[in-house]
Amino acid sequence: MLDLLIIGGSAAATSAGIYGIRRGLNLKIITKDFGGEVIISGEIGNWPGDGVTDGITLTDKFRKHLEHYKVDIEEGVEVEKITKQEDGTFQVSAKGADDYLTKAVIVATGVRPRELGIPGEKEYRNKGVSYCSTCDMPLFTGKTVAVVGGGNSALESALMGVDICKKVYVINKNAFFKGDDVLIKKLNSYPKDKVEIIYEVKTKEITGEKFVDTLKYEDKDDKEHELKVDGIFIHIGMVPNSSIVPDNVEKNQFGEIKVNARCETNIPGLYAAGDVTDVPFKQIVIASGQGCTATLSAVQYLNQLK
Repeated sequence: MLDLLIIGGSAAATSAGIYGIRRGLNLKIITKDFGGEVIISGEIGNWPGDGVTDGITLTDKFRKHLEHYKVDIEEGVEVEKITKQEDGTFQVSAKGADDYLTKAVIVATGVRPRELGIPGEKEYRNKGVSYCSTCDMPLFTGKTVAVVGGGNSALESALMGVDICKKVYVINKNAFFKGDDVLIKKLNSYPKDKVEIIYEVKTKEITGEKFVDTLKYEDKDDKEHELKVDGIFIHIGMVPNSSIVPDNVEKNQFGEIKVNARCETNIPGLYAAGDVTDVPFKQIVIASGQGCTATLSAVQYLNQLK
């Protein structure tokens, strides 16, 4: 029986693991893939103490910090369900694995990319359609790509593409960007033959043969247009990975797990931290702080059980 099971593999889970092991807890971290959204981030300039770093480098530091404290990390685990048992402990079921039994759980499962939900999107995934610019943009060096979205992720994707691609189209459903001014100004500084921004449009369909070759969209006057592109990068937000928690766990209208200032859910012994929660401002440093908070709250809960 574990004292604490941490589900997730990024900033929140890392902090939770470090604080837990330093408090002497018998704990384990389980995750499908270590790194989460951090590892697919490009340039990171707001992680304290590092100046400018990147997602891969920061993820490597997370792993090394956990290894320093000999935290047990089990990767390749796809959790399906968390069940609170009659005795107050938790049973965590995972695909193709034995169940995990624990006194307390921290859910730090993060988010996944939101899909457009248009024809051709699923069919051409990994055939020109991508949700990870850091991973896949280099494959389109010297080619033409479209970036769909209007926030920081889309802006960062476009700026990554402008350095290596022949041309970048940015497809924004709004009349303005919602990202940081420094990114917007930088993107607007490029000539139109390098970056073309198309505002107030709806993406309608992705077509091609073996690979993507066309993105169809509709403007505000309901006129249809086509862009000939080799790749499409979709950055329109995230969906919380919260389906594994018990049905009686409270969530908001977006599916984010509701937590209080102590990262407690409405179920005693069950905590949540990071982007999967309803805490605003999805930032690495905030997720890390929540991981710490969740573990310290869990420590107090476990002490009450003694």
